Amino acid sequence: MTPKDLEERLIGFVINIIKFSEGIKPVVAGKRMSDQIVRSGSSSALNYGESRSAESGRDFVHKMGICLKELRETYINLRIIKGAELHSDKNFLSVLLDESNELISIFVKSIETSKKKQTLPNR
Repeated sequence: MTPKDLEERLIGFVINIIKFSEGIKPVVAGKRMSDQIVRSGSSSALNYGESRSAESGRDFVHKMGICLKELRETYINLRIIKGAELHSDKNFLSVLLDESNELISIFVKSIETSKKKQTLPNR
């Protein structure tokens, strides 16, 4: 997957998070969770954009780590929404849970690969 492909995938994920958030029950907890998933979900895409112009390998890993943190937060918020039954579309929720889990895996692997490249001796 190219960096552009990943960026597009993250943007699509955020768009789906925004659409999903509109269907969360408008109770106090629902409003809070809706705000949280929009904030953390969109942050992952925005920070990925920042990582693409990182000033060094170390800066790249740091920014990718922020993306990963935000994706994990989004995933946990989605699990809370599921557990508290704050959204009626179980299928849409399942799709978002799967996608956030896949994105987390991609970021974990990318960070691991970048760290290994930084520790390799120069040739």
